[in-house]
Amino acid sequence: MNPNKALWEKGDFTRIADTMRESGAALVAKAGITKGMKVLDLGCGDGTTAIPAAKLNAEVLGVDIAQNLVEAGNARAKKEGLANIGFQEGDAIDLKGLEDKSFDLVISIFGAMFAPKPFEVAQSMVRVTRPGGRIIMGNWIPGDPTLVAQVLKICSAYTPPPPEGFISPMLWGIESHIVERFEKAGIAKENIKAVKDTFVFNAPCSPAEFVQMFKLYYGPTMNAFEAADKNGKAAGLQHELEQLFKSQNQSGTEGHTSIPATFMLVTVTR
Repeated sequence: MNPNKALWEKGDFTRIADTMRESGAALVAKAGITKGMKVLDLGCGDGTTAIPAAKLNAEVLGVDIAQNLVEAGNARAKKEGLANIGFQEGDAIDLKGLEDKSFDLVISIFGAMFAPKPFEVAQSMVRVTRPGGRIIMGNWIPGDPTLVAQVLKICSAYTPPPPEGFISPMLWGIESHIVERFEKAGIAKENIKAVKDTFVFNAPCSPAEFVQMFKLYYGPTMNAFEAADKNGKAAGLQHELEQLFKSQNQSGTEGHTSIPATFMLVTVTR
C-alpha cells in the first residue's frame, strides 16, 4: 500500500478539516471561479475547498488518496444537495483516467504537497490543466513559526528518521523548489507566483482539547504519539504540543481556539 494512503486513512481527518472550513471557503472565494468552470481539487480531503467551489456553480471533481475521505466528501456533497461535484480515489503522482488539458483550475490546498515524487506531481497537475488555465496550491512552509509547520517539526523529533531518498513535503513551501518543479513541467518562471498567506483554524474547544483532536485524528501526530509511547516520551510530546497550541491561540473566548497558520499560496498559469 502507498504509505500516504495509510497515513491519511488513519484516524479521521474530517475532524481537523471541520476547523478549517472558514478559511477554505475564503480562499475559494478569491480564486476567480465562475459558473461552469471545470475544477479539480487534488488531495481534497472531504471537500474543504471542493464544496465551496461547487457552491460557486463550478463543475468540480475532488480526488484524494484516502478512501474514507472520498466517502466523507461524497456524503457531504449529498447532504448539501450538490449535483455538480463528485469525489473519487486517485494519486497525485499519476492522475490515471483524467484527460490532458481537461480542467480550467486545479486546486490543491495542503494535499498534493504530501505526495512523494514532487516533480511527477507538478507534471500531473500541469498535464490536466488546459492552456490558459491555472493551478493553485497551498503549502506549509518549513521552519515557519506558526502552527502546522511547528506541529510537523515537533512530531518529527519523536518519530524514526524517514527512509533513504525521502523528499520532505515541506520543500513545497520554498519558492525556489516550487519554481524548479513547475519549470521542469514546462511552465515559464514568470507564470509561477508564490506569496505567503494565512489559514486560520477555528475549533470549538480549548487548546489542550484541540491537541487531543490532533493526537486522535491527524495521521502524522498519531504516528508521532505511537513512536513516543514506545520510547516513554509521550508525555513530553503532549507537553510540547499543548504549549504550542496555547501560545498561538488568538481566541479571547474560553472554550474556543483560533490559531492562524502561515502558508505559501502558489499560483501557476499554464
